[in-house]
Amino acid sequence: MNFPQVTRRSFVTQTAQAAVAVFAGGSAVTRAEETVQLPFANGERRLVQFPGKRPLILLTHRPPQLETPFSVYNEGVITPNDAFFVRYHLSNIPLSINTDTFRLEVKGLVNTPLKLSLADLKKDFENVEVVAVNQCSGNSRGFFQPRVGGGQLANGAMGNAKWRGVRLKDVLEKAGLQTGAKQVVANGLDTAPIPQTPDFIKALDIDHARDGEILIAFEMNGEPLPMLNGFPLRLVVPGYFGTYWVKHLNELTVVGEVYDGFYMSTAYRIPATVGNCIEPGTTPKSTIPIQQFRIRSFLTSVLDGGQVPAGRETTLKGIAFDSGQGLTEVLVSTDAGKTWQPAQLGKDLGRYSFREWTLAWTPPKAGTYDIRCRAFNRIGETQPLEPLWNPPGYLRNVVETTRVNAA
Repeated sequence: MNFPQVTRRSFVTQTAQAAVAVFAGGSAVTRAEETVQLPFANGERRLVQFPGKRPLILLTHRPPQLETPFSVYNEGVITPNDAFFVRYHLSNIPLSINTDTFRLEVKGLVNTPLKLSLADLKKDFENVEVVAVNQCSGNSRGFFQPRVGGGQLANGAMGNAKWRGVRLKDVLEKAGLQTGAKQVVANGLDTAPIPQTPDFIKALDIDHARDGEILIAFEMNGEPLPMLNGFPLRLVVPGYFGTYWVKHLNELTVVGEVYDGFYMSTAYRIPATVGNCIEPGTTPKSTIPIQQFRIRSFLTSVLDGGQVPAGRETTLKGIAFDSGQGLTEVLVSTDAGKTWQPAQLGKDLGRYSFREWTLAWTPPKAGTYDIRCRAFNRIGETQPLEPLWNPPGYLRNVVETTRVNAA
């Protein structure tokens, strides 16, 4: 879908007007008649079109939760802005932002509190880019067996983009950290509809915040951040789940203790066990905050139940990624895991990016084939052959099976 070119000011105005109509129950959301069936129980979903987006898979309308159709990942390793998934926790999301008066406030245990405009960020700090995957913690939750609570997502709550902004480290250095600084607490402009609902606030350990890899981003794939993906600023935390990628970022507070807000101390936590998993139906003795991705790989060129020509060469294609350790190989099986062949890895866009893989394959005869792919990285991590389980439905990275028909 093509969108007209607009200036930043008209972009904000048009997006805000459309968003107002959406959240007022208007017709700005194009409700496509088409539905999709995600591959698990109660998986029928509508495709809807929010402002600035092509039709995406609707999980909830308010707050917006939109999943990327899986076929998008076969278009290329960079996920288009209009196809990028959307995940909010709070329903009062920004509908209008004046970029002239917007400021990012840096406060707390700093020597010089700051209030930075977008122009300040772009002019006073080095602008840098990183290609990185943003993945929702609940991505693939719908496949968990036994079923767990939470949004029943398939594999589309992830996306890979080129992010441009400034280093969080550089901003903190300009403010000057005081002795005793322990964490940086990040907040955005989205708010809860009632006071009793906890605000969505996240925290990063000070050493992580100063490692030079976290960005305060203002561009996504060469354009201003889409409104529904955090305009005008968001954190980009490469290798870490999207819960830390705070959207509409307007406040950074340096604190001298471990922040204990709801979304750190209660939500987004995983069992403190080997593999962060437990037996289904049991309760973990203790938990820790979710942090980095697990290594994953997917076949994208053929969907489950798809068809390929028998006796003729076809190119299998997919994507793989990890938390930034660096992929070394992807193995592919076309016989349900009995034998494995190395795939060819595509262009390396950086250690936090999707990496394309391809394999030429000729089905010897007509029939059904179970295709699997398994990624490996430099520190010896790979995907488990059997799925692991935890109560919130996080961290799924099992070797996936795609059943295809050769005819």
